[in-house]
Amino acid sequence: MENYDIRYDDKYGQLTHIDLAAEGAAHDPWFNQTLTTVNDYAIRLAVIDGRLVDWHKHEHEDEFFLVLEGRLELEVEGREPFVLGPDQGVTIPRGIVHRPHALGRTLVLMVEPATVVPTGND
Repeated sequence: MENYDIRYDDKYGQLTHIDLAAEGAAHDPWFNQTLTTVNDYAIRLAVIDGRLVDWHKHEHEDEFFLVLEGRLELEVEGREPFVLGPDQGVTIPRGIVHRPHALGRTLVLMVEPATVVPTGND
């Protein structure tokens, strides 16, 4: 995951129709785009395939992951991993050490404070 193309610009803004399937289909793995913002939250779409980042946590922010297509394994320190398929999601609370891994090409919608760095922080 050396060339993870992360785009923080608010691509669609507000009052714009967003086609998630078309947006995802337009990109190869290792792409992350902020689609819109809601108050202080970013709605981001990621196209990934394989290990996203190593073990990490976000000290001050929770993250919500929703799989749109594919399968995502979210390992969480000290418990069994979550394996999410389409239309399944989970919230990872701030301070929890975790590691996401896409099991093949996977499209993930994330809802998180705009301050979250998609590759994690210690």
